Amino acid sequence: MDDLDLLADLIARARAAGADSADALLVAGTSLGVQRRLGHTEHLERSESRDLGLRVFVGRRQAVVSSTAVDPAGFALLAERAVAMARVVPEDPFAGLAELAAPPGDVAGLQLDDPTEPDAAALLARASAAEAAALAVPGVTNSEGAEAGYGRAEMVLVSSAGFAGRYARTSHTVSASVLAGSGTGMQRDYDYATSVHLADLDDAATIGHSAGERAVARLNPARPRTAKVPVLYDPRVAGGLIGHFASAINGASVARGTSFLKDRMGQRVFAPGIVVVDDPRRRRGLRSRPFDGEGVPTREWLLAEDGVLTTWLLDARSARQLGLVSTGHASRGTGGPPSPSPSNLYLRPGTLSPADLMADIKEGLYVTELIGMGINMVTGDYSRGAAGFMIRDGALAEPVAEVTIAGTLPEMFAALSRADDLVFRRGTDSPTVRIDGMTMAGA
Repeated sequence: MDDLDLLADLIARARAAGADSADALLVAGTSLGVQRRLGHTEHLERSESRDLGLRVFVGRRQAVVSSTAVDPAGFALLAERAVAMARVVPEDPFAGLAELAAPPGDVAGLQLDDPTEPDAAALLARASAAEAAALAVPGVTNSEGAEAGYGRAEMVLVSSAGFAGRYARTSHTVSASVLAGSGTGMQRDYDYATSVHLADLDDAATIGHSAGERAVARLNPARPRTAKVPVLYDPRVAGGLIGHFASAINGASVARGTSFLKDRMGQRVFAPGIVVVDDPRRRRGLRSRPFDGEGVPTREWLLAEDGVLTTWLLDARSARQLGLVSTGHASRGTGGPPSPSPSNLYLRPGTLSPADLMADIKEGLYVTELIGMGINMVTGDYSRGAAGFMIRDGALAEPVAEVTIAGTLPEMFAALSRADDLVFRRGTDSPTVRIDGMTMAGA
């Protein structure tokens, strides 16, 4: 039986058991991963899984059950248990299927399913090339290992509202992590790459060489004096700022009143010219999808335009709470209800190079690593451990560590400027960004 027919049968069983409406999700995955360290294979694992989730509604009561046994012979019992659970839970006035369920649209055009499936030998060769290139960098003294992997996940969703859709997405990865120096002066760093298609994956040796150079560059760090300075975020960590913005406009948080942006819709939250985009329709995007976890068709959203907050991230439930409609941002697994989350999230680049962005800085900080999560999403207070390099007279200088950077996200967003070096690598992406007036706490 085809998976779409399989889920349609499960929905029918749920309706027969007393559900007023229901949807069912099937997630099938395959993964293969290897790890090499100092020329030896330390880990090789392959896994395959099929997970089933059923969500039922009895009036405004909902329940979710899941199973790893995708057997039609057990569907009647699964449906009966789900309905029995729904009948005893409290009513949720905002529960229900999405009203905007629609055909899934052009799945093939997103090019999310790479037919190239590497074997273990190919992955071992990729990991070996990454580690060898890292160890060849002068100053690198040890390795934490290099990894390579492949995965494919297929999502199938059917609802009693008439929606039926499916899509698959593949991933190819390579990473390396190495140590430089010796004794208590050792420093660690890494690099990695991920792509939907193998043809788009960064060269393994390039990734390894980058990891080695990053580790060596961090040797003999200083601890700077405490001061208020301009701070530049390397693209590797700058995406975290955009992620904090996405968390602050999550419809569930806004409806609960637990976001520092809850009253800022239609107001300027970034500097003029700043545009934050969420694009689930990007071809070969790491988080692209033709429809969301409730069957709502996806589209590109400008979350902030010219610095102005334009929308929340909404699933059906949070949209009802706020008197709005879903924006197609529902995400879910088989074991729980949907919740809002972004897809391919990014900050549009500016026109200055990173060098130009820091050219006028007499003294500042260039951050390459962040530590800890000292962020209060209710107030926007921000404090995190950091490491990176000092900026002196407009250029990168000595490495620094054991630094804390602090501010408030509203002030940081308002002061943010960006460079022109955006590259789509992580799912949440940003060019180099600069924020003036942050507190750098050191010695």
